[in-house]
Amino acid sequence: MEDKYFARIAEELKIHPLQVMSTAQLLEEGGTVPFIARYRKERTGSLDEVKITTIRDRLEEFAEYDKRKDAIVKSLSERNLLTEELTAKIDASANIAQLEDIYLPYRPKKRTKATIAKEKGLEPLAISLLEQSPIMVPAKEAEKYISEEKGVKSADDALQGARDIIAEGVSENADVRAFLRDYFALESVLVSKVVKDKETEGIKFKDYYDWQEPASKIAGHRLLAILRGENEGFLKVTLLPDPEKATKSLYKFYRKDFCAAWEHVREAIDDSYKRLLSSSIENEYRKTLKEKAEEEAINVFAANLRELLMAAPLGEKAVLAIDPGYRTGCKVVCLDRQGKMLENSVIYISQSDRALEASGILVKQLIAKHKIEAIAIGNGTASRETEAFVKALKLPPSITTVMVNESGASIYSASEVAREEFPEHDVTVRGAVSIGRRLMDPLAELVKIDPKSIGVGQYQHDVDQTKLKKGLDDVVMSCVNGVGVELNTASKQLLSYVSGLGPQLAKNIVAYREENGAFKDRKQLLKVPRLGPKAFEQAAGFLRVRNSKNPLDKSAVHPESYAIVEKMAKDNNCDINDLLTDSEIRNKINLNKYVTEEIGLPTLTDIINELARPGLDPREKYEAFSFAEGIHEIKDLVVGMTLPGIVTNVTNFGAFVDIGVHQDGLVHISQISDKFVKDPNEVVKVQQKVMVRVVEVDIPRKRIALSMKKERPKQTERW
Repeated sequence: MEDKYFARIAEELKIHPLQVMSTAQLLEEGGTVPFIARYRKERTGSLDEVKITTIRDRLEEFAEYDKRKDAIVKSLSERNLLTEELTAKIDASANIAQLEDIYLPYRPKKRTKATIAKEKGLEPLAISLLEQSPIMVPAKEAEKYISEEKGVKSADDALQGARDIIAEGVSENADVRAFLRDYFALESVLVSKVVKDKETEGIKFKDYYDWQEPASKIAGHRLLAILRGENEGFLKVTLLPDPEKATKSLYKFYRKDFCAAWEHVREAIDDSYKRLLSSSIENEYRKTLKEKAEEEAINVFAANLRELLMAAPLGEKAVLAIDPGYRTGCKVVCLDRQGKMLENSVIYISQSDRALEASGILVKQLIAKHKIEAIAIGNGTASRETEAFVKALKLPPSITTVMVNESGASIYSASEVAREEFPEHDVTVRGAVSIGRRLMDPLAELVKIDPKSIGVGQYQHDVDQTKLKKGLDDVVMSCVNGVGVELNTASKQLLSYVSGLGPQLAKNIVAYREENGAFKDRKQLLKVPRLGPKAFEQAAGFLRVRNSKNPLDKSAVHPESYAIVEKMAKDNNCDINDLLTDSEIRNKINLNKYVTEEIGLPTLTDIINELARPGLDPREKYEAFSFAEGIHEIKDLVVGMTLPGIVTNVTNFGAFVDIGVHQDGLVHISQISDKFVKDPNEVVKVQQKVMVRVVEVDIPRKRIALSMKKERPKQTERW
C-alpha cells in the first residue's frame, strides 16, 4: 500500500500517518479490530475501534482502486494506447469515478453512431466544427466528405455524422462528466409518480404517488422507500435537473465563437446530454445517493444492534420461560442457571377454568421443583394474557416476571443451530428456550440469530447485503469481545465471534471441551487442533477461565503481560491475588518502572484498571420492567394515556416503542423531545425504558402514534 494512501486516510481521520501505517501493518499481520484496539495501543497511538475499522475499510477501498487501475493500464498497454500524458492523468486520479472517466474514451465498445461516422471518414469534419472558425461555412465544408462508396450521400449526412462524433466526445469528456456530477448533486429534483393502474395494488406507497423534492435534501429512509416502490413496479422515479439549464451549462466547455460552426456544436451538445449524458449521470447520482442512504441505514441498524446486544443480562438465574399461545397452548421450559433445559411442558390459559386451574398448579410445581428465580414471557400473541395469568398466581415477590422481546426467536427455533441442540423437540419448545436464555444473557443468545432477523433495522433488505453483513458482524464482534467470553460454557456461535477464532476453531474448541472436560487454564487452548500461536495471541485476552488456578485467566489481562504482573507482585512482596484485592498495593505501583519497548503506559494503565475489576461485565445492571396494568390490546388505548414502554427500534424518522399491546407505536422525530432533534439516536436507544403519551390510534391500519413531549396544560378560555 502506497504511503500517499496513509497520508490521505490520516488527513480524513485527523490523525498521524504513522498511526495509519502501524494499523495497516497490524491488520496485514492478521490482527482483528478488537485485538488491535485493546492490546496494541502503543503501536496505534491508542486508536479506538471506530478509527481502526475506518482505516481497514478505506485500505480495502484503495486496494480495489489499485486493482482497477492496474487492469486499465494493462488494457491500454496491450492495445498500444498508453502515452505519458495518459499515464500522468491516471496517476493523478483520486478515485474510481475519475479513473473510469479517463478510461471511457478508450474503453472497447460496440459500434455506435460515432464509430460508424468515423468509419465514414467524418472525424476531420467534426474537428473542423469544434475549431469554430468564423469564416467556415459548414455546409460547404461538408460537401468535401460526400462519398457514395462510404455511404455519405449529402452534406447533411456528413454534418449529422460529425455531430454524432462530437456528441460522443462530449459524453466521454472527463471534465464535463465531473462538472455534471456536481451539477446533478446541486440541482436534481427527485420526482416520483404512481405507475398507471397500480394505484390500488401499491397502496402502501401512496405517500409517494405524486412526490417531488430536491434530491440533495431527501432523507435516506425516504429514498430507500421510494426506490423500493420503483423496484416493486408501483412507482416511476426520476432524478434529474432542469434539462434545458443542464444542457446550457455545458456550452462553456466548447463555445469559442458565435458562428455557423457553433450552431452544429451546440446541437451536438444538446444531443449528447439528452441521448447519452443525462441517463448516465442520473444512474451514477442514483447510485451515490443510494449508497449514502444505505450507509445511514446500516449505521442505524448497527447502533440499534449494539444496544440490543449490550442489554443488561439477568445473569445466572434459574428461569421458567413461556412462549405464549392461544389455541395450541403456552410452551413452558425450565432452565438451570447455565441455561440448560431441565424440563418442558404445555399450559392452557384460555381453554376453560379447569384448564386454567390445572395450568396454575403445574407452574407452581415447576417453580418449586427447579427452584425458579425468574419467569420470562415472550412478548408475542397472548403475552399480556399470559403475564396476567402468572401474576394471578401470587408468586413470591423474589420471583421476577419479565416480558422478553422474542423478535427473531422463531428464526432461531427453526435453524440448524437449534435443531442440533434440541433434535427431539419442536420449534415451539426451542423458541421458549431462546426466550429464557435471552433474559439470562441477551448477547450469548442473540449471536445465534442472523442479525438481520432481530428486528432493529431500517430497510435492511434494501441495502447492499455484503456491506450490511460486514457492518453487523463488526458490531457483534465488538460486543462479544468487549464483554468477554467464558471459555467453558460458551456456545460455538458465541466463540466464533471471539477475535482470531471463527466458526471452525470455535467448533474445534467445543469438541475438545466435550472430549477432555473443562479447560483448566488459557494455556490449554494451544492443545486445541489447528489453534496455533497467532490465533491464541488474538483470542486469549477475550476468553475467561473462571476456575483457573491463575487468577489472571479470569481477567482481560493478556497472557503476554502475565510476566509483568508477576514482577509487580514480586516487587511488592505479594502474590497476584493480593494485587487483585488490595487497592493500596496497586496505588503504590510506579508504572514507569515497567515500561518496555513493547509495552508502554497505555497498556500498563489498562492492566492496573483490569486488576481492580477483573473480568467485570461492562453491561448495565439488570432492572425489571412492567407494562401498564389492564392495557393488553390496541383497542384498550385512549388518546391522552401516559404509558411505560420499551424502545424496540430507532430509525432516522423516529423511534418505535413497545407499550404491551402487540403493536409497537411510533414516536415521530418531532415528538421525541421538546427540543429540536436532528438524530433520534442522540435521545433514545434500543431497550431504553421510556414514558410515552398516546396521541393517535388507528385500529384498522394498526398504527399507534406516541409522543415523549411534555403535555402542555390546556389554557382556559377567557370570556
